[in-house]
Amino acid sequence: MTVAKLSSEIDIKKYLRALGADSGGIKILASKAAIHLIEIKELHVGAANILKQDTLSIGADLAVPRGTVIAKTPTVDCLLIATTKELEILSRKELAQPFGLKELAQKLKRYTKIEKPKKAEIMGVINANDDSFFSGSRFVDSDAIKKIEQMIEEGADIIDIGAVSSRPNAAIVSAKEELRRIQPILSLIDERKLYEKTQFSIDSYEPIVIEAAMQSGFSIINDITGLQDDAVCALAANYKAKVVIMHMQGNPQNMQDNPHYEYVLDEVYDFFEERISKAERFGIEDIILDVGIGFGKRLEDNLMLLKNLEHFLALQKPLLVGASRKSMIDKIFPSMVQDRLGGTLALHLEAFRNGASVLRVHDIYEHAQALRVQEAILRA
Repeated sequence: MTVAKLSSEIDIKKYLRALGADSGGIKILASKAAIHLIEIKELHVGAANILKQDTLSIGADLAVPRGTVIAKTPTVDCLLIATTKELEILSRKELAQPFGLKELAQKLKRYTKIEKPKKAEIMGVINANDDSFFSGSRFVDSDAIKKIEQMIEEGADIIDIGAVSSRPNAAIVSAKEELRRIQPILSLIDERKLYEKTQFSIDSYEPIVIEAAMQSGFSIINDITGLQDDAVCALAANYKAKVVIMHMQGNPQNMQDNPHYEYVLDEVYDFFEERISKAERFGIEDIILDVGIGFGKRLEDNLMLLKNLEHFLALQKPLLVGASRKSMIDKIFPSMVQDRLGGTLALHLEAFRNGASVLRVHDIYEHAQALRVQEAILRA
């Protein structure tokens, strides 16, 4: 007999199938293998006492502050520890309970449907401007086309092209100037039908620029304003484009002027819910969510979002993370932008492990290699 402690991150369904487990039992067994840690803030103390008893009755648990049982405070913060199976039971059980537990039950149900991606797409970055924060991503005209072809060879699944820097305190550029900068690249992509080799994304929130890109074979709109402009929504719907909805506090000119959140996970989640609803009203069906690393965020906000990306998988949309060579790395390990590849890979591999299925990067080959190795480990 041999005994081995397996990683909690194995593909449990694949393992059970290989083991020869009954097909009907695989889903049940898998739901018992996944442990969820769910933070609940400002729960009515009466609800906390009911939930504590209900969780214990099904084998789960609820961590509460001392004094909860005697209602020392009107509300409490709690930590629910439960398997997927236990969450399914609780989400039904609490529907009949008072003190806001019905609303909690509905929220718990969404976490039972979470499934992390097993593969990630690589989105390469091309900037048709001369002031983006990383000089290695700046290209014009024919040079941009050479770089695009290289990116395709190296493994880029998507190439994201923009003509306006969104770094902190970036200069404001008119839509007319933005189009002037990017039009030669759009024309060459269209002329050479490069859109048949990979997906192209337009990094813009200006309708005239987006429409020019759509007419040149682009299929994705990467909007850092998160579909703020109705005209962009209408264009996306008309061209049946995939959209990236990004969260940003403020705008590039002021976003890093003392950004602040009461609770960043809640605020970003609420923003996504509102913008998804708006997109769907316009008939947009294909949506990716980007938590906006570095866009109106402190270091602690960025790390909190990356560590807890799984929270946003409850929205049932793919997640994009773009932390490539960003200044948050310098705050952890002092370094110049050209020396941040190691930090970038660490952040992006963690993002993939926590639920990201699209990574926006400057270094295609290195990410392709790292991701394929990471995917192999997760499959093993």
